[in-house]
Amino acid sequence: MQKDRMRPGATGSHRVVEVVQDRHGNLIEIYDPPFYRKEFEDAYRFIIDDYQVTPREIGLFLPCAVRKPYSQSPSHKLFRRIIDGVLAPEDYHIVIFGTCGTVPAELECMYPYQNYHYMLGKTTDERIRRDFHRIEVYRLKGYLEKTRETYRHRLAYCIGPFRKAMVEAMEETGIAVDLLPSDPMIERLYDIDCPFPEGSLSMQGYIDEFREGLERLAEKIHAGETAALEGSTERHRPVRA
Repeated sequence: MQKDRMRPGATGSHRVVEVVQDRHGNLIEIYDPPFYRKEFEDAYRFIIDDYQVTPREIGLFLPCAVRKPYSQSPSHKLFRRIIDGVLAPEDYHIVIFGTCGTVPAELECMYPYQNYHYMLGKTTDERIRRDFHRIEVYRLKGYLEKTRETYRHRLAYCIGPFRKAMVEAMEETGIAVDLLPSDPMIERLYDIDCPFPEGSLSMQGYIDEFREGLERLAEKIHAGETAALEGSTERHRPVRA
């Protein structure tokens, strides 16, 4: 295994600290933590300061993935099948969050979001984990504030440090986000003997709750549409961010 090689990037070089193999046998280079890098902060500021987010009824927050683009990862393909089986495309907007920062899914191919590989779960350095939490809370707070009037409902499907960051960002902004899977489900599936005790978001119990949460949101949207049609000829839409 090769470690500590330098790989040139679009704005400089970053360190390859490990090479791992995915389930298909492909070698993936793991870089330094992306949340420290200037190009990620620059991209985040572009999203917050300049990018126009199209209003939707629902904002869906999904964790980032090792495979890029995110939509082509096995986990995101599964999540999107579940979402598309419940919600109409015009009713939701996907936001990717985690070590990448906070990224509207339609920007997943923008530099640097396709140009890094990092696995926070493999990190044992507590300083790096604390830094991730601090930086991610800051970025989530900025995005939640930017889109305060963009979505009527928000749902985040996450566990582990991503979930902890989302909880703190919610509390500090006062913006409600439904969290799935539920704490009781996480406790039920928790396995202290596994490298990742909370497991994977692709586990059936988590997926079932995700689908049920989406179905509840779909019912809310339908109820809102019915009320709007009964009370007015014009349906109120969220305000553009």
